Amino acid sequence: MIVVIDGPAGSGKSSTALAVAQKLKIQYLDSGALYRAATHLFLKSEESVPLFFETLYKSHFSFYFEDEFKVFVDDLDLTQIIRTPEISSKVSTVAAMAEVREFVNKLMHKAIPSDIYIADGRDLGTAVFPNAECKFFMVANPSTRAKRRHLELLAKGIDISYQEVYDDIQHRDKIDSTREKDPLKQAEDAVLIDTSEYSFDEQVEIIAGHVREAIQQNKL
Repeated sequence: MIVVIDGPAGSGKSSTALAVAQKLKIQYLDSGALYRAATHLFLKSEESVPLFFETLYKSHFSFYFEDEFKVFVDDLDLTQIIRTPEISSKVSTVAAMAEVREFVNKLMHKAIPSDIYIADGRDLGTAVFPNAECKFFMVANPSTRAKRRHLELLAKGIDISYQEVYDDIQHRDKIDSTREKDPLKQAEDAVLIDTSEYSFDEQVEIIAGHVREAIQQNKL
């Protein structure tokens, strides 16, 4: 069974999906971390597209969830490395590449065994897992998302201004919603969650409630 949460950068989908996974004791799959790992390779390739794809296809990606989502490329732990502003500024550009999306989608499909997963991303409900048992689309206004992301980065010791974070979110929104391959949009059967209207605990419980019902229905 797969549950998906889509939404723009900073909407709170990753932290919410993680909290739901921990609350319900189910598996968590962070698609954004996989795109960030690919972006790490893109930057290592000095943004040379031919060299990047040569490196990408030769690299071995592995990941698992144990309290947090850990991602490795060729046994190098990238979990913290991929959360830098430098990666954030390029990840939407890399994720817009059709070949990268196909690469990451294959990784995610291979990772879904006969278990219960919750995953977050941009196009999971529309393109990657269109038959997901539960779909959610999380939104919040840009200023709220920028404040959240800014506090998150400062807590990690990353020195960056609020305006830089706000501008980056606006830039990523434009790329994500206008890309040719699987643009960011709400699936028709997704439940809309405006996180500007709820506390974190409230939005976690709303989604967890829907997931509990779906789990019960699947057991019948």
